[in-house]
Amino acid sequence: MKKLPELILQRSQSLPEGEVLSPKEFLSVGSRAAIDQAFSRLARAGQLMRICRGMYVAPVKSRFGTRAPEPEKVIQALAEKTGEAVTSSGARAANSLGLTQQVPVRQVFLTSGRARTLRIGKAEVQINHAPRWMLAASAAGEAVRALAWLGEKHSSSMIHQLHRRLPESEWVRLMSLRAALPSWMARMIGTEALHA
Repeated sequence: MKKLPELILQRSQSLPEGEVLSPKEFLSVGSRAAIDQAFSRLARAGQLMRICRGMYVAPVKSRFGTRAPEPEKVIQALAEKTGEAVTSSGARAANSLGLTQQVPVRQVFLTSGRARTLRIGKAEVQINHAPRWMLAASAAGEAVRALAWLGEKHSSSMIHQLHRRLPESEWVRLMSLRAALPSWMARMIGTEALHA
């Protein structure tokens, strides 16, 4: 039978880039203390990366050496493992919709789960808790996040531009989300629809 560190490494190397490993997945093959110690040793040796408490990823090996997995892949894998909804931040949404030229320097994501900071190689990724109305995974959801990030004052000058940029089906979807949105945002979207 293989030793615990070998089993952990074998499993980590069989996973796609960014897939998250947890010590709890190995409770059937050893004691919690032995598993935690094996993970710690593998992380110290650089064979695994500890991204946050109880979560690890395998570094990616390429012909140029090893690197950390792409943060977006780690975030997606973490969301699948924890069952949380995770999406890009309002700043990133506003940039992708062309409502701002500012490119976010820090990587920030929004989640239905708890807030935390991940260390993925040298990158620090912030995951902030957000209400459900900000987490829709669609272009309409991106529009909601962008408007929330811009705030009431700046959104009023951008709502017409946002309306022009969204496909009609996504604008209709955005209109249908109004009941769950803050009052100022619902009013602004409704007013834009009346004047379009």
